[in-house]
Amino acid sequence: MIDCISVENMRRSDAYTISNYVSSLELMYRAAYGVFLAGTWQGRTAIVVGSGNNGGDGFALAWILKEHHHDCTIFTVSNHLSQDSRYYAEKAASAGVLIYPFEAECLAGYGIVVDCLLGTGFQGQLRENYRAAIAAINASNAFVVSVDINSGMNGDTGEADLAVCSDLTVTIGYVKRGLIAPNAARYLKSLVCADIGIVLETEEWKICGEHEELAEGCFLCPQWLDMRPIETIPIGEKE
Repeated sequence: MIDCISVENMRRSDAYTISNYVSSLELMYRAAYGVFLAGTWQGRTAIVVGSGNNGGDGFALAWILKEHHHDCTIFTVSNHLSQDSRYYAEKAASAGVLIYPFEAECLAGYGIVVDCLLGTGFQGQLRENYRAAIAAINASNAFVVSVDINSGMNGDTGEADLAVCSDLTVTIGYVKRGLIAPNAARYLKSLVCADIGIVLETEEWKICGEHEELAEGCFLCPQWLDMRPIETIPIGEKE
């Protein structure tokens, strides 16, 4: 069995871990490294980033890809970056990653597109620049990787007015409830979780494999979820 949690629980657990155990910059690096380990990086990669920490994961991923000699380009939909995002944006730029504003047709010719637009905290209506970016990702012929959650999706319900349709979603820390909701199957084909060492504040639900007893508070593993986590925690730090 593995844990399944709400967006609010993830927010609290993330904040608790940063306050007591691991810096936010290290967690962001681990998140990006988990995506790197989960993917197969062949050909040209475009990383589409937003203004928040989900975008920071994208900048960190670009830096990691460049360090491993993989070709990638970043497209930004906002000039505003969080403090941690700016740190990894500078690392990526210093490593030689090209960074451009997102424009129509900019994804043409890329074999992989990484969705780092919006995280699990997204609610409400999409802004037009994000809506245009999501539509462009969905219209591309690329293999699409969503980081943490498919941008535009509600992390608690799996519902969306418009969301990225991914071939692979790498969720960070713990599986969010919305990612295993029936509606999520409209937007993702494969889901894996990257364990980055976040200390869970409150246990909520469990996801059970097909050969495990389905007890109260448990969900049966959907066909798109791989219950084996991607390990990113340095040896000696994992409890």
